[in-house]
Amino acid sequence: MNNKIIGIVLVIAGIFLALWGYNIYDAASSQITRAISGDTPIEAWAGMAGGIIAVLIGITKLK
Repeated sequence: MNNKIIGIVLVIAGIFLALWGYNIYDAASSQITRAISGDTPIEAWAGMAGGIIAVLIGITKLK
């Protein structure tokens, strides 16, 4: 039972983390930075990648 609860929490947290990372990636200041220097903020990549990893781990816990 505990694995299922941990899995659900990881899936929900991963979704929010990925959305937060995408929100940073799509922000106006990030778009200006990407246009000028071509760099994407590390917070955006960390949020999106961390969110996807958390969702994948959560899904494996639900099985």
